[in-house]
Amino acid sequence: MLEAARQGPVLDLACGGGRHARYVARLGARVVGLDRNRSSLRELRRASRSEGRPVETLQADLEGGAGIPLRPGCCAAVLVFRYLHRPLVPAIVELLAPGGLLLYETFTIHQRELRYGPTNPAFFLDPGELLGLFSALRIEAHREGLVEGERPLHLASLAARRP
Repeated sequence: MLEAARQGPVLDLACGGGRHARYVARLGARVVGLDRNRSSLRELRRASRSEGRPVETLQADLEGGAGIPLRPGCCAAVLVFRYLHRPLVPAIVELLAPGGLLLYETFTIHQRELRYGPTNPAFFLDPGELLGLFSALRIEAHREGLVEGERPLHLASLAARRP
């Protein structure tokens, strides 16, 4: 990821409190955290400054129809964790610089069997769907299934690069 970050910033899309943004910033990359929640972004700015690795923040409603307020090809990497809004897929691909890295992980439809997590059906991926959504990219790794842990999760994960 740090190799990719030489091409531009790493974008943590729908970053919430910025756990992933802060981690990548601690590795030395320039990071932009984008979310619609202003208070979460304020907390991210405060926490990242206190760690000595400031994260730039950008407030935007990704589902409001205006899209992602960044120019195409500007990101060395895009991180998306536990967020799904299918209309953004083409814009996410376009954000990546040539050779840029996408790391995407979110819930599959099987998460409903565990009776916790999202309840909106639009927030779940069907089997194999993540691969199809990002078929324009070169897939480097993919997995789907139950991830064991204190609280197991049914997830689909993808690492892919823009050619």
